[in-house]
Amino acid sequence: MHINKSDEVKAAQAEGVPLVALESTIITHGMPYPDNLDMAQTVEADIRERGAMPATIAVIDGVLHVGLAEEQAEALARTKGAAKLSRADLAFAMARGMTGGTTVAATMMAAHLAGIRVFATGGIGGVHRGAEASFDISADLDELARTPVTVVCAGAKAILDVAKTLEVLETRGVPVVAFGQRAFPAFWSRDSGLTAPLRLDSADEIAAFMAARDALAEFAHGGLLVANPVPADDEIPAGEMATVIAQAVVEAEAAGVVGKQVTPWLLARILEITGGRSLETNIALVRNNARLAADIAVACAAESGF
Repeated sequence: MHINKSDEVKAAQAEGVPLVALESTIITHGMPYPDNLDMAQTVEADIRERGAMPATIAVIDGVLHVGLAEEQAEALARTKGAAKLSRADLAFAMARGMTGGTTVAATMMAAHLAGIRVFATGGIGGVHRGAEASFDISADLDELARTPVTVVCAGAKAILDVAKTLEVLETRGVPVVAFGQRAFPAFWSRDSGLTAPLRLDSADEIAAFMAARDALAEFAHGGLLVANPVPADDEIPAGEMATVIAQAVVEAEAAGVVGKQVTPWLLARILEITGGRSLETNIALVRNNARLAADIAVACAAESGF
């Protein structure tokens, strides 16, 4: 598979500068232009300030890019009708010369192929509500089980069945680490009401855990999930969000929204119900995750002796 690494990414790898992968659906599907571009640039700046190099991943005209030049990011932010690419359709988009934003699963694939170990995102996909009938389970979970990339997120998106998502991760053998607390976060909220299987309190501890897994690489396959709670000043409490989500779910069902349209529809409706607060919290948690991911990447570089 051909991967086009940006000049900055190639230089960083040559010089031993730690890298943090970023997905591009936040640009193509997260918010309108120019807010999407401003957000992407802010997150990249957060990573640079912590001593790491950002590597935003996207498919542009069929080419898989790891790291985007300013003009590429600008063009991607302006693109209308970009595809949303996961494991199943990444290669298809490349073969057809398409442009698209990478989801968690596709970004993990590309990051691993490019030799990047740490990836920051907002929230992972997971088990959808009613999955016992629909079998609607995100490819993110299987990707975490197979691809050795550490994913820093704010938990699973709270519109999902978070308890079942944790069960699937346990079944797949994915280590789930809550950062700085025992509670598993719920995206907009710091506490989902569920306890994370593991807890670590510093980037150095996470880097040491990653190194220990490396020593067992023959047996310890797959990635590591770091669940980083949104800063307390930016959260929307879980009880309040539960009411909002319940309303949005009922309205989605009444509107006949199904399949891949459910998540974007719910997120858009939640934005309306909360009067924009959900987006403000989303931005805060993505930035918070990027900073922690950078700290982990720097700690990993120190652990390995770079």
